[in-house]
Amino acid sequence: MSDKKFLNYEQDGHIVTLTMNDPEARNALTGNSAVPEFLAAIDRIHADHAVRAVILTGAGSAFSSGGNVKDMGRYSEMAPMELRREYRLGIQKLPLALFNLEVPVIAAVNGHAIGAGLDLACMCDIRVAAEEAKFAESFVKLGIIPGDGGAWLLPRIIGLSRATELTLTGQMIDAKQAAEWNLVSRVVPREQLLPTARALAEQIAANPPHAVRLAKRLLREALHSRLDTLLEMSAAFQVMSHQTADHHEAVSAFIEKRKPEFRG
Repeated sequence: MSDKKFLNYEQDGHIVTLTMNDPEARNALTGNSAVPEFLAAIDRIHADHAVRAVILTGAGSAFSSGGNVKDMGRYSEMAPMELRREYRLGIQKLPLALFNLEVPVIAAVNGHAIGAGLDLACMCDIRVAAEEAKFAESFVKLGIIPGDGGAWLLPRIIGLSRATELTLTGQMIDAKQAAEWNLVSRVVPREQLLPTARALAEQIAANPPHAVRLAKRLLREALHSRLDTLLEMSAAFQVMSHQTADHHEAVSAFIEKRKPEFRG
């Protein structure tokens, strides 16, 4: 495993940009320190209430190639329970951590998002793609299955039929088709990718942070909750929101016809 740092953490105001920085390995997520660095960055964001939005992107030509195929040879030599433990304490911690992160995450998909790289993009809340981006749920091509939550994430984003098609064929789709299938929100020229993601992050960060965090939590909970359960949670969150200084500021600014100043 290389000693090189995998993830660059940059904060500008209320926005954090995380850049996967191993372009030689096409930002692979295994065989390196990617997962522990992601977990540490997520903990850091959790602890910093000044952070209101996150952008995730990759250095070089790829967003992420997913699992490092060269590293997979050792898996067949491991005892089954040892390998199971490696998955559970390794890559599978990443979807849980990102799912429970209250700050919204925008994936700026700069290039290929393959296998676990596609699933990583699906762990984010919003996906924006460069025109040359490609997407594939390619595990089946290697005789394996999505081991990192992709079978849960992908159908909830693009629907079961299309998710099944991608998963069972391993086929690659381009950014245009990804947009048509609602895998990404928008497609832009490469040079506009980070500015577009930044503008979107600034729009989010301009809103009361408590409302953004609670709204994201509701959207996440809605993926697996009954309507009556979600309504109960919504009522509780709404009571909390009505008591905040930022809500009072928003109402006052609206009445006084001025720009609100949210402090979080």
